[in-house]
Amino acid sequence: MTLSLTKGQKLSLAKEAPSMVKCLVGLGWTAHAQGTTGAEFDLDASAFLLNAQGKCRSEGDFVFYKQPKSTCGSVVSSGDNRTGSAAGSTADDEQITVDLSRVPADVERIAFTVTIYDFEARKQNFGMVRNAFIRLQDAATGAEVCRFDLSEQSSTETALIFAELYRKDGSWRFNAVGQGYAGGLKALATSFGLSVD
Repeated sequence: MTLSLTKGQKLSLAKEAPSMVKCLVGLGWTAHAQGTTGAEFDLDASAFLLNAQGKCRSEGDFVFYKQPKSTCGSVVSSGDNRTGSAAGSTADDEQITVDLSRVPADVERIAFTVTIYDFEARKQNFGMVRNAFIRLQDAATGAEVCRFDLSEQSSTETALIFAELYRKDGSWRFNAVGQGYAGGLKALATSFGLSVD
C-alpha cells in the first residue's frame, strides 16, 4: 500500500521498505500547453548528491539532461522528456534510479529537483504547472512505497526541490520537501556548490 505524504513529512525506508536496495524515483507534472509567449514547456528532473555541508563534491554528483549518470554510478536518469506528455496525470514524465548500495559514504543527501528550461525567454513559472508529484518505488518488486503530491502553487518559482533521500542513524529516509526557488537550474546548482553555464 502506497503511503501518501504531505509537505515536510518523512519516512524511514528501513521501516517501510526494508529489503529495497534499488529504488525508482518517478516525477510528473502537467503544464499548460503554452506559456504566455506561446512556447511549449520543457521541464527537467535532476538529482544532486550532497555531502554533510549540503554541497556536491564535484560536477559528477549532478545528474541532469546533459549528464544522465553520476560519476559513482549510483544515480541514473532515464533521460529528458522534452514534451512532458506522459500518458495521463498519474504517469511519470521522467524517472531517476538510485542504487542505495552504491551511494558513496560521504554523500548524505540526494535532492530531486525539477526546473523549467529557458524560463526567462518563455516567461514560464511553476504557477503554470499542475498535478506535480514525486513517487518512490522499489525497482526490484515494482511496489510503490510512497507518493508526494505538490498541491501548493508556486506562482513565481522556476525551480522546485520535490523531495530528498537522506541518511539518518545509518539508514535511508525520504523527505517530502516541496521547496521553490527563483533562478531556475543555474541558481539551484549554484546553491549546491556548482557552476552551471
